Amino acid sequence: MNPDDNHRTWAERSEEYSPEYYAEIGANEVSETLAAVFDHYVASGAAILELGCSSGRHLEHLRKQGYTDLTGIDLNDNSFEVMAEYFPRLIETGTFHTGAIEEYLPTVPDDHFDVVYSVETLQHVHPDDEWVFEEVARVGSDLVITAENEGNSPDRGRVDSKVSTVNDDFPLYHRDWKAVFSELGLAHLLCESGKRDTVRVFRAV
Repeated sequence: MNPDDNHRTWAERSEEYSPEYYAEIGANEVSETLAAVFDHYVASGAAILELGCSSGRHLEHLRKQGYTDLTGIDLNDNSFEVMAEYFPRLIETGTFHTGAIEEYLPTVPDDHFDVVYSVETLQHVHPDDEWVFEEVARVGSDLVITAENEGNSPDRGRVDSKVSTVNDDFPLYHRDWKAVFSELGLAHLLCESGKRDTVRVFRAV
């Protein structure tokens, strides 16, 4: 799958793993872990960006915890129609963009956000687009948080495989996220493994 096809897979996604699919699930274990991390490290007025926010279930959970400066970006423009239906207060108060992070992040000034995070999004970045990880680090002035599958679920994230296919549908690229962002100059502060994803917290130094 080339980068354009990879983007199209998510931009046109419906049913399983679609914006409505995630909205109906709502907040989960990762949402709660993120909220706990934010409670420890992040002020309520911090500028926060979620990469691949979909319909906003994690941002909505943060909003309910008192965070007020929330921004999200997603490839699937249906994300924000679903957000308006399921999380109307979030879409009224947040800032949202439709598009690829590879196109959006280069337009963002250095250190524009206090926190940049992703949940099962960076793991789908095509190898040709790995340069975007440097952009993630560049626009985050304080924290970068990854919540990606590192082998928590069966047959995903195994160390001997660079890529696997989920349900014969889309690729999941396996990376050492600690190494990726440490090599970009960020300090690795925390690692919390869950049933599905591993949450890692990095700080700009």
